[in-house]
Amino acid sequence: MIERRVVLTLLAAPAVARAQGFPARPLRLVIPFTSGGSNDIVGRLLAEAMAARLGQPIVVENRGGAGGLLGNDLVAKAPPDGYTILLAGSGSFVISSLTVPRVPYDVVNGFAAIGLVGAAPNVIAVNPELPVRNLAELRDYARAHPPITFGTPGAGTTAHALGAMVALTLGFPIEFIHYRGTAPALTDVVAGRLQMITNAAAPFLPFLASGRLRALAIAGRQRASILPEVPTSVEEGFPEIESATWYGLLAPAGTPREAIGRLHAALNASLEDPGLRARMVENGVEIETSPTPEDFGRFLVTERERWSAVVQRANLRAE
Repeated sequence: MIERRVVLTLLAAPAVARAQGFPARPLRLVIPFTSGGSNDIVGRLLAEAMAARLGQPIVVENRGGAGGLLGNDLVAKAPPDGYTILLAGSGSFVISSLTVPRVPYDVVNGFAAIGLVGAAPNVIAVNPELPVRNLAELRDYARAHPPITFGTPGAGTTAHALGAMVALTLGFPIEFIHYRGTAPALTDVVAGRLQMITNAAAPFLPFLASGRLRALAIAGRQRASILPEVPTSVEEGFPEIESATWYGLLAPAGTPREAIGRLHAALNASLEDPGLRARMVENGVEIETSPTPEDFGRFLVTERERWSAVVQRANLRAE
């Protein structure tokens, strides 16, 4: 009964007359991070493609800060007319809300789901000096040589939560070292100052190719198209380890149903375009759409429940 209420509240988008003829003016896509990162790349690709199908420009606004909470808050409190939308992500929308003591908006009731965009498979990787080549060997080594030092792009991020998931599943102590972004954490792992890191595949590619980083597994059920030779955690016998950095679109709660439907249709049509799909894959994103906005809403509820269990078990907190 509780889950049903949550789903219905999240998906609420009543039809009103003002949605007729939508959109009649430019839209705004809020990206809750600064420019230049993977969120920014995905958001700008979507904005360009969807604008062509909606017949109106989509202005990208980068509103970084607090792990994505500032941008999320801006959209949650925007007029619910369909003209302000959010590029949400697994870390910035779900995990951050579970690790921050006070979130300035209603996570469950503050948004209307539009649709899923896709996911960037996360790679579990180590410095090649570590004598391990798969998750089972990592488990045995880590238990014999605790703790494993692990670099994250920040406390409360997807990488932080995935690192905790790996350590909990394999049963070894882990020491998290938090950085401001993926680049400095990756630099220290490659240099041998830290032992382990997880992240979406794209930033790892040059280091994997040069042998300065070793991939142990893709954290999920499906191999990554840009790293087809790396087995999944499921293939290695650890189905509990599953995480991808997903992206999706949200609007403020109360956005008219007609506007949500129009945005959802434009999103899915854009993601069918071969050119856009190719550019997404180049950036490590595997396209995965939701048949309806309601499907994406249910996905969000499931993700929150899944990560809530990990956050509680590992006592994760954003600093």
